[in-house]
Amino acid sequence: MPVEKVLLASPRGFCAGVEMAIKALAVMVSAFEPPVYCYHEIVHNKLVVRQFEALGVIFVDDISDVPTGAPLMLSAHGSAPEVQGAAYERGGYVVDSVCPLVTKVHHEVRVRAGKGYRIVYVGHEGHEEAVGTMAVAPEAIHRVESIEDVANLPDFAEPVALLAQTTLSHLDWAEVADAARDRFPDMWTPGRSDLCFATTNRQAALSAIAERCDAFVIVGSANSSNTLALERLANHMGCPRVLRVNRASELPTDLSGTVGLTAGASAPEELVTEVLDHLAPRQGIEEISVTTEDEYFPPPRQLRELLGAITGFAAVSLGAQPPEGIGADRLVEASSVLD
Repeated sequence: MPVEKVLLASPRGFCAGVEMAIKALAVMVSAFEPPVYCYHEIVHNKLVVRQFEALGVIFVDDISDVPTGAPLMLSAHGSAPEVQGAAYERGGYVVDSVCPLVTKVHHEVRVRAGKGYRIVYVGHEGHEEAVGTMAVAPEAIHRVESIEDVANLPDFAEPVALLAQTTLSHLDWAEVADAARDRFPDMWTPGRSDLCFATTNRQAALSAIAERCDAFVIVGSANSSNTLALERLANHMGCPRVLRVNRASELPTDLSGTVGLTAGASAPEELVTEVLDHLAPRQGIEEISVTTEDEYFPPPRQLRELLGAITGFAAVSLGAQPPEGIGADRLVEASSVLD
């Protein structure tokens, strides 16, 4: 494959929320006899899901499919209040691995709805995060995805608030937000953007190298919102050829020149390494970094309680076994846990 050079974007791959969720599920797999259940895919990456399935994790889309008393994790994308309630009613050990940034948006929805606002929520139809967020206050929230959707909103008598799915691209967000501000000039917006810092950083890294590339490869799954946002951004910036792949085996054989490479926030670094090995650029790899990420999200509260008790009587009463070599602390990377 006559690839001359690879421009490798940084940051790329796992974000802090994904790191936390993967490590949390790994501890549950180690602590409990299989099967361990997970509501929805823990993160939107097929390789990660298959690795956990091989360890005895069963992913379900309905809480009623979880046997009473079975250990259960709720995914990083956030769950509707009724789903959370149903999970705890099953009577097993439940860990909610929702990303703290999604929790922030849920809190904003709850507070604004409680104050009588109508909420305009920018999000993708059917995405787990959007579904869970809208369920927090369904009577007060109106999902939009385009300028046309904003134009079709009713004239609200109540005050209006604008919130967003965390994994949107700035392209998706900006034009819809501007249209909403034009429509509702007095609209409330949060002091800090709802858009995920990791999503924003990965888009900035792509933007920094896109114009230098003859092709751009984005590693990530088709159901990953932030991965698709990277794909749309690369196309928007005029990259001659943009490819989203799950892994190296999906790459075409006719790539040439300078190839850009990044990965969505739920894609393991091993897949990036696999693609680099496959491309084998003649002039090597140039990594271009736009910022350094050092954010860390601690394990979910329920898991911290489990880890604190796991060597004592409480752990025995739960039927758990002490994890061997797996931790959820800051020094352990999710990629090494998966390995």
